Amino acid sequence: MNRRTIGTLAATLVLGGAFLTAAAEPAKPTAVPVQAAPDTTTAAETPEQFAARMKWFKDAKFGMFVHWGIYSVPAGEWKGKTNYGEWFQLQTKMPCAEYDQFASRFNPVKFDARAFVKVAKDAGMKYIVVTSKHHDGFCMYDTKLTEFNIIKASPYGRDPLKALAEACREAGLVFCVYYSLADWHHPESPAKYSQSRFHGQPKADADSDKYIEYLKGQVREILTQYGPVGLLWFDGGGAFKENRLNVLHSQEVVDLIHQLQPACIVNDRLGLGDYGTPEQYIPGEKASKPFEVCMTLNGHWGYNKHDQNWKSADSLIANIADIVSKGGNYLLNVGPTAEGEIPAPSVERLREIGDWLKINGEAVYGAGPTPFGQEFGKVVGKDARKHPKVEGALDWRCTTQPGKLYFHLLKWPGTSFTVTGMKSKATKAYLLTAVGKTKVALAQDGEKLTVKLPEAAPGAHATVLCVEHE
Repeated sequence: MNRRTIGTLAATLVLGGAFLTAAAEPAKPTAVPVQAAPDTTTAAETPEQFAARMKWFKDAKFGMFVHWGIYSVPAGEWKGKTNYGEWFQLQTKMPCAEYDQFASRFNPVKFDARAFVKVAKDAGMKYIVVTSKHHDGFCMYDTKLTEFNIIKASPYGRDPLKALAEACREAGLVFCVYYSLADWHHPESPAKYSQSRFHGQPKADADSDKYIEYLKGQVREILTQYGPVGLLWFDGGGAFKENRLNVLHSQEVVDLIHQLQPACIVNDRLGLGDYGTPEQYIPGEKASKPFEVCMTLNGHWGYNKHDQNWKSADSLIANIADIVSKGGNYLLNVGPTAEGEIPAPSVERLREIGDWLKINGEAVYGAGPTPFGQEFGKVVGKDARKHPKVEGALDWRCTTQPGKLYFHLLKWPGTSFTVTGMKSKATKAYLLTAVGKTKVALAQDGEKLTVKLPEAAPGAHATVLCVEHE
């Protein structure tokens, strides 16, 4: 990760009123991302200003990722193989002339932006990050810079980003946009996965300067056509060297973003940014920098009709507790169908999470990380996918609010729960349940705290024990 800081973020980082209104409402083949972005504060942006710009994001904790494009038309299947997703074109080595035909069959007439956003809101999500352009170059919005877009190349002929931006504002969710730095369709893209293999005409002298101007032009469109954009989520997709623009161009893009929308947050996949993006794994330890775990609900980002390997609501809720206890956010993906619907198994799991958050939201939204750490176990190396390998993790996580410790009991401990390392005096303990706060007895001996519990958990998923302290 390049540690050059973001320049020219002037005192204009005062958040816009419209954005404040929205924010106030309470394995694919990429390089393994870092766990946290570098410090992006400068003399022009004080730590206090950076904290103010990041506040809505750090408070939100839980968001919806949306991978949607013409790769949903084949729905993961081609010539007898059924494991494709959003990298469909690359994995099938399909020429553009053939792949482009999926656009003519892409007609998501069942798409309803308000219903879509309602799924996210009912799940307790506070923001949505939706694909404007994935690596295949097909644009899911009204761009004037290419005709390879949903307005001109598909029979649908409407702009889903516009509808989603409006629906997010109505619902009080923060509207955010994903944009791939790669483009397998653009003739001047200097991608690692060269567009030449798709066009069938080798092009060793791609003009990267022309592509950078195209990229910046699309960023300008996104930031001027849809009102406030909470964050821009860049992805690599084999673009440029080491999945990122060079430092100069990265800085130019960031400067353009903050010229157009000073409050907009930027992830780290430009090579610099405001927060880190661990993909498909949770860091093994508490992080000192903001981060956001992005993860799929099944085994694919884009829609695959054959993939029924859905994560359970129980495991997803445990992920929320784990991530928030380490200081991060959870960006959970849905892959809509070609008709424009979120698959029913995704909706079912999101609804269960939302029901849990209605009871336990105070332990998640705006919550700080654990003051303990022993519950994470010990990182003993990396697994085969270069993700942290952990041993000895305990069956609980802890999040915090002023004067309160929230113990997320991932596995019911029986009739008592004991924790060591209490640095303050506990004054009260209770369980967060569907019927309200259920008081439980506690005893403290120095730094050792023991809480008496009922024999069985009061809910189907992780129970939260709140301990108030001086």
